[in-house]
Amino acid sequence: MDKLIISGGRPLEGDVRISGAKNAVLPILAATLLADGPMTIGNVPHLQDVTTTMELLGRMGVSLTVDERMRIEVDPSTLHQCVAPYELVRTMRASILVLGPLLARYGEAEVSLPGGCAIGSRPVNIHLEGLAAMGADIRVEGGYIRARANRLKGARLVLDTVTVTGTENLLMAACLADGITVIENAAREPEVVDLANCLKAMGARIHGAGTDTLTVEGVSSLHGCEYRVLADRIETGTFLVAGAMTGGRVRTRDTAPKTLDAVLLKLEEAGAHINVGEDWIELDMQGRRPRAVSLRTAPYPAFPTDMQAQFVALNTVAEGIATITETVFENRFMHALEMQRMGADIRIEGNTAIIRGVPRLKAAPVMATDLRASASLILAGLVSDGDTLVDRIYHIDRGYECIEEKLSQLGAGIRRVPG
Repeated sequence: MDKLIISGGRPLEGDVRISGAKNAVLPILAATLLADGPMTIGNVPHLQDVTTTMELLGRMGVSLTVDERMRIEVDPSTLHQCVAPYELVRTMRASILVLGPLLARYGEAEVSLPGGCAIGSRPVNIHLEGLAAMGADIRVEGGYIRARANRLKGARLVLDTVTVTGTENLLMAACLADGITVIENAAREPEVVDLANCLKAMGARIHGAGTDTLTVEGVSSLHGCEYRVLADRIETGTFLVAGAMTGGRVRTRDTAPKTLDAVLLKLEEAGAHINVGEDWIELDMQGRRPRAVSLRTAPYPAFPTDMQAQFVALNTVAEGIATITETVFENRFMHALEMQRMGADIRIEGNTAIIRGVPRLKAAPVMATDLRASASLILAGLVSDGDTLVDRIYHIDRGYECIEEKLSQLGAGIRRVPG
């Protein structure tokens, strides 16, 4: 199992290109199941989760090809089974996203209950209740969701809580349902909007993307199209935080600044100078130590839970004391325990971390527990005395494309070694 070794103490300087968004490409790949012809998806990041999704679609019989520009051509016409098996779904919760498209397009689906990062309970009951309200016959047995429907029917769906994958699954299913579906308390994340834009390019009739109410007028079929995936706002934020922590200057290219308002406000509060263009963001700390920033995670457009761990890392070396409150997932401070091994002054009280910044961290062997925790431990290593060894980095490969190469381009001392 590979590990990363980070030699700390170097300010990051330079430009880095941002990849396509993991959390946008996965539902868009699932949406190709709705098409009656081939699709081409561009700006696809080379990630383990993308590979797993392609393997899952291929297991169903879907034909896929990848070109040298990381565009994926998907032909769902060769599909021969509507089963998502446990051995693939257990590694990635986003696999649940094939449920809605399979049910809407083919009238049946057999999908294993999902796995993924150990960051708390993420139940799929909202997905199932919504599909049942649209007329699906759903049974959960033997660890599998088994669903049937002659044709889904439009319905008014009021989601109990804001859920990104739940919104996406029901949105995709509604596109081929008979009649009008209204999804209330829908997720507003940019990745949900990107999925809606892709579906509209396929011929779907969707209104309200980016608001908390989605209205979908079902159509009889959707056609193939070519679509370019949104830039990854979480990767963007991670590299900007790396620049801020190290007192450096980092410019992110091919990104989407409008999706990062809450993160950029907190970086400015930390003392960063931020300049923004149409598709780039530049952060300059001018060699200064960041100021501590307090925050509270919440669904978009508030501060994203996927940037929480990175700001915990920033606050460990910031001037002052900060509190970070996690409201989305109940088990997402495991990285704090690893940072304590590096000399971080962090106290956990319920769903809040209280962090007193120290001038420097000290290198130590640490273990990644989930995707964003992996990134935060790498960031901590960048500002530590000595060489930090990060173990179990298969998590990082699920969501960051070539992170060690990109950080090296910015001047970081980082290398991958075999386990």
